[in-house]
Amino acid sequence: MSPTRARSHAERVPVTPALLRRWELPHPCGGKESRGRILVVGGSAETPGAVLLAAEAALRAGAGKLQVATVRSTARSLAVALPEALVRGLEETADGAVAPSAAEQVADLAEAATCVLVGPGLKDVEQSAALLRALVPHVHCPIVVDALALAAVTEDKKVLHRFQGRAVLTPNQTELRRTLQLDEDEQDEQSLERDALKLAKLSRAVVSVGGAASYITAPDGRTWADYTGGAGLGVSGSGDVRAGLTAGLVARGADADQAAVWAAHLHGRAGERLAALVGRLGFLARELPGQVPGLLAEIEQ
Repeated sequence: MSPTRARSHAERVPVTPALLRRWELPHPCGGKESRGRILVVGGSAETPGAVLLAAEAALRAGAGKLQVATVRSTARSLAVALPEALVRGLEETADGAVAPSAAEQVADLAEAATCVLVGPGLKDVEQSAALLRALVPHVHCPIVVDALALAAVTEDKKVLHRFQGRAVLTPNQTELRRTLQLDEDEQDEQSLERDALKLAKLSRAVVSVGGAASYITAPDGRTWADYTGGAGLGVSGSGDVRAGLTAGLVARGADADQAAVWAAHLHGRAGERLAALVGRLGFLARELPGQVPGLLAEIEQ
């Protein structure tokens, strides 16, 4: 149970290593099946790397068994880049997006998963929304929704209600604004927390969004703020890593709110470590996942 559950719903809780130590992640035991089976659905002919980043991050967070579903045209090369994963090629549209009908092709994987991540690298708003809607009936475990898959939530705030709080949304600031259908001048750093909380209540999902600070909000009003990170995290692929970390922690048994809070902190701390090693700017998203196992060990010691 969250160590913050007894706090006032109006109180923002700062995320610190001490907080996380009191909110322990499930302890690993046994083989890979005991740490969960994750399915990552995403990518396109132009953006296969997003799936790669999210998938590796999920494993670095401690998930046990990795399965990836992406467009058929890139599936073989992705399987070589991810030798740890089962990779399934999906039907794609003429412009290289995952076709909504592909949901049937991954129904068996979704039904056996302990967490499903949908969104990294998807192309085409309408196709992505339709894909999530088609996939949802096959998902009986917690779900993490990222990037263009959030379009389904934009269209229908109730699309994830059936998960009863076991869903996490990981928008960036632009995606949060679009999902709430806000004008660009209606959101700034001061309103980010408020908007995240609004989306959490409407969607009945945990919402994790990053800015100068990262805010994680639960449907019941609980809110956490993580102040780690830095400007270097504002780089292509960084959000895919954060979504993958969140899903990996859910797969290994963390609750939705716990996974989102831990993932935000690990993501920020990984950025800080790379800033110290490489420079404040210029490190790559692909370098973030490799920092995570050591950070987990430090926090959990």
